[in-house]
Amino acid sequence: MATEIEQTLNELRDKIDRIDSKLLELISQRGALALEVAKVKMAAGENDCFYRPEREAQVLRRMMAENPGPLSQESVARFFRELMSACLALEKPLQVAFLGPEGTFTQQAAFKHFGSAIQAQPFPAIDEIFRAVASETCQFGIVPVENSTEGVITHTLDSFLNTSLLITGEVVLRIHHHLMSRCSELGEIKEVFSHQQSLAQCREWLDRFLPNVKRTAVSSNAEAARLSAIVPDSAAVAGEVAAQLYELTILQRNIEDEPDNTTRFLVIGKQEVGPTGEDKTTLVVSTGNFPGALYQILQPFAEHGISMSKIESRPSRRECWDYVFFIDIEGHKKEVHVAKALKLLQEKAQMVKWLGSYPKAVV
Repeated sequence: MATEIEQTLNELRDKIDRIDSKLLELISQRGALALEVAKVKMAAGENDCFYRPEREAQVLRRMMAENPGPLSQESVARFFRELMSACLALEKPLQVAFLGPEGTFTQQAAFKHFGSAIQAQPFPAIDEIFRAVASETCQFGIVPVENSTEGVITHTLDSFLNTSLLITGEVVLRIHHHLMSRCSELGEIKEVFSHQQSLAQCREWLDRFLPNVKRTAVSSNAEAARLSAIVPDSAAVAGEVAAQLYELTILQRNIEDEPDNTTRFLVIGKQEVGPTGEDKTTLVVSTGNFPGALYQILQPFAEHGISMSKIESRPSRRECWDYVFFIDIEGHKKEVHVAKALKLLQEKAQMVKWLGSYPKAVV
């Protein structure tokens, strides 16, 4: 009986090995074609950036639509994203600025969007990410814009008011907090490091399982992981990237009190992105201070059947009690109905600033 099982397993493993060899051959062919694409682009005078957000989004969506299983849609998207990332690195590696230090959720979002073959560069503040992209130190940057439990990140919105950079993509990242340490069990832990928001988001779990352990707030979850790696009898609450970076063991996964805690990130760059059929457009709009002013700027979207997914007000910084509105709408500015709505909006608003049309987050 054991011999029959072993024989069956060997036959299955042989089939897997043959498929792996074919996969490697096809992946190598894809890489060679990527190099050919780079040569054509360079011959046409295109040397700065070969990455095309709309092309990548279309490929990922097509692969997910054609996925027969048993792999999940997310697994298929992750595989092809990494494949495209590696092929793009053969052409020219992308430099992507993220909110550091290394091990943050922003870095995790950068890898989710671009794949791990990028040259990710940490910056200590959101405005420095904008400057890095504007000065072409990096081709793209990634910044957090809103959290499902904490609300908008106002510093990101304010940074868009005084820049010519465009939004080229978005990333939606489920935020999972893990307890990590070099201790082997919970009973050894005497202190837990994390960002104050993460400590608050995991309060119920910490109260239940580590009620008498000291909680120390630090500047970031990545810093918490770094400290846990060097402070005896300590642990950190952080993301998986931080555990890998600082060689910590994850003792307990997903300890957050809100299991649906999600953060949305925006990708910023200089290039305009073409339509994919599943896009968003982000605008900054200002109105006069009179009755019905907000209704007047929203009316064009209703008239042309455009769904508005978000509106957020921020001080304009021009004078006291003067506000602008950040608006996300469904569709790309090159679509006819969106273009008509934007033209009508220009006539009704004091100011309209287009921040970009870009693919919706794939997964």
